[in-house]
Amino acid sequence: MKTFLVGGAVRDTLLNYPVKERDWVVLGETPESMVKQGFQPVGKDFPVFLHPQTHDEYALARTERKTAPGYKGFTVHASPEITLEEDLIRRDLTINAMAMDDQGNIVDPYHGEEDLKNRVFRHVSPAFSEDPVRILRIARFAARYSHLGFTIAEETLTLMKQMVSNGETDHLVAERVWAELVKALSEKTPSAFFHILKECNALQTIFPEIDQLFGVPQPKLHHPEVDTGAHSLLSLDQASVLSQKPEVRLAALLHDLGKAATDRSKWPSHHGHEQIGIPLLNQFCQRLRVPKSFKSLATLVMHYHTHCHRCFELKASTLTDMLSSLGAFKTTNTTLDDFILACEADSKGRTGLENKPYPQSAYLIAAADAACNIDTTSVLNSHLEGPQIGDAIRGLRISAIKSFIKSV
Repeated sequence: MKTFLVGGAVRDTLLNYPVKERDWVVLGETPESMVKQGFQPVGKDFPVFLHPQTHDEYALARTERKTAPGYKGFTVHASPEITLEEDLIRRDLTINAMAMDDQGNIVDPYHGEEDLKNRVFRHVSPAFSEDPVRILRIARFAARYSHLGFTIAEETLTLMKQMVSNGETDHLVAERVWAELVKALSEKTPSAFFHILKECNALQTIFPEIDQLFGVPQPKLHHPEVDTGAHSLLSLDQASVLSQKPEVRLAALLHDLGKAATDRSKWPSHHGHEQIGIPLLNQFCQRLRVPKSFKSLATLVMHYHTHCHRCFELKASTLTDMLSSLGAFKTTNTTLDDFILACEADSKGRTGLENKPYPQSAYLIAAADAACNIDTTSVLNSHLEGPQIGDAIRGLRISAIKSFIKSV
């Protein structure tokens, strides 16, 4: 059996970057011979097998032919006669079209190593334009590697723009868009994902709610960057510094969606944008089938982020009700911490204010602690029933937070 390590494992090895998974291509074999050697078939659309010991993926060398729109519109041909070069040419980027033999020698028919050294994303062949997911993949690679200085080759960017213009991105399905988005959110510089999509004009078709934020002004006094789209990506950058959680990062990115839908005659003011944004957030989450954990945090951040920024001005009752909505009084709850981090990212996601302290964090946590430490014995032992118990406990929490506010 002739096997070669391919794709991301080769790329990241040459970059001295952590290799997360290893994929192999197999030459000269058939599905029957692979099974006979103990490999477990797992591929639905083409012949892929799991190694009996390492469980790495081994795929038979194959070619692809475009037969219909979208990322599934391909006919795959795998046979023992297909060469390594024929398998590699169907890949998206030159830096992903390299292989390594068992001696560590690099097979590089499309000059990926040179592009890797020059930090360039370049498509291997015109067949790149046949799969719209490749636009998302390049954007995701930018999120992973932009800090290393990677840029897109001019001819590749031109091809991506043509794909968008030809309507290829209209065929992207929600599952694939979300899969690439959540991976990008977990990378070092997730804002690069959106910058690339905007540069090739794909942002308006894939994430219209985010695209509509660009060109929407904000008061320069509070937002030196002025543009709401720019602020949203700066907030995402700050969230990436503050938290590894993709839920926190997405919440920071989406918190101001409502500013694109406020009364234009009153811009740069955006009164009520918190509530105006909820339908847009729901639309975003429904279209992309966003998991509940992401949607619930993003909704809370959108609804309450201005409350968080102004928490020193809030009445004890308002503060109590907000903390209750955030689940701060539940015994096992991380929502408050995640909420505060997303709000801090919003505050710091402003040009020149990246290092400004955010004392609201400590204040809210201390207020929540004060309200959690109340003694409910008298209420639970009283004659009160049903909702009356909840109201009485709320009153105790308001009193505790009033005392906390006075002590600060």
